[in-house]
Amino acid sequence: MGEKHWTGNEGRRGRKRMLIAGSVLLALVVLISAGSFLYIRLALKPVDPHDHTPVHVSIPVGSSATEIAERLEQKRLIRSASVFRLYVRWKRESGFQAGEYELTRAMPMTRIIALLQTGKSLKIGLKLTIPEGSQLVQIADLIAARTGYKKEDVMKQLNDRAYIEQLMKKYPRVITKDVFHPNVRYPLEGYLFPATYVFADKKPPLSEIIETMVAKTAAVLASYEEERGERKLSPHQLLTLSSLIEEEATEKADRKKIASVFYNRLRLGMPLQTDPTVLYALGKHKARVFYKDLKVDSPYNTYLHKGLPPGPIANAGAMSIEAALEPAQTDYLYFLATPAGDVIFTKTLAEHNREKAKHIGKR
Repeated sequence: MGEKHWTGNEGRRGRKRMLIAGSVLLALVVLISAGSFLYIRLALKPVDPHDHTPVHVSIPVGSSATEIAERLEQKRLIRSASVFRLYVRWKRESGFQAGEYELTRAMPMTRIIALLQTGKSLKIGLKLTIPEGSQLVQIADLIAARTGYKKEDVMKQLNDRAYIEQLMKKYPRVITKDVFHPNVRYPLEGYLFPATYVFADKKPPLSEIIETMVAKTAAVLASYEEERGERKLSPHQLLTLSSLIEEEATEKADRKKIASVFYNRLRLGMPLQTDPTVLYALGKHKARVFYKDLKVDSPYNTYLHKGLPPGPIANAGAMSIEAALEPAQTDYLYFLATPAGDVIFTKTLAEHNREKAKHIGKR
């Protein structure tokens, strides 16, 4: 057999293959570089730009940048501990101070780094605490008292349809068209999560304050998405049921047992007959509900109307939301809160009336 000789065509094909391989390699390098750039850019942004809830972080003396990064990632204050370390090394950031810090997930990484270098906690312009079970009108009072806004301006913002429609677009899995049902008194009742919020400004825009609370509600409900699906509850139904539990609960109450009573009544087609809905219908806060009050003509009156009321009657906390999703398994159909704060559960009306006569007497 004779010797093989490379022809011109074969040489050109070889160079072409090398050129293609080089182009592919270059493209991969560009893609990886672009991907890394975008990843780092994202990691520098706030974890949640709307979550102004203060998060306490303790930085011990002698903590390294690696240890600080891990603490911040565990608290979900930064997106990536690795990017934090790389950024600190690249920018030659140093001088982190030991201490106790109040940070928020609305802060970009660069802001957190700056605060940790000063040894100072978050500069708080406004600290707003919303107690569990607060109603929208009460929250408006709190906002007005702490910020200097007029209550009527706060209420106007809370009920502004165009603004609420903007929130619906941002949080479609939480705020739905249910809030605009004609029987709903306040569209955002139940959607303002009770918690402590901090803002850098003493008087942030009302839209920012309200959206911060709505964003917190969205974050809380997102963690219960699977359970809500199993219960076949819409976000509106879940928040409505949770608000009833919240308003009926005392410090000594078993919220899950209260939830079981509501579920049992709904299953049997019985009216819920819960006094807080009557008070909400009346628009009053009273120590006792009398028989004449039970006749108030309102879609919120669960003595007159079966099923859930049109919407939440208050803003429930996590414990009541959990109870609404994980009720106890009981045969109870009645419960009674005593003046001492205890809650007595019974299965029959006769048992309920005996306990009521014993602890409360006639209305």
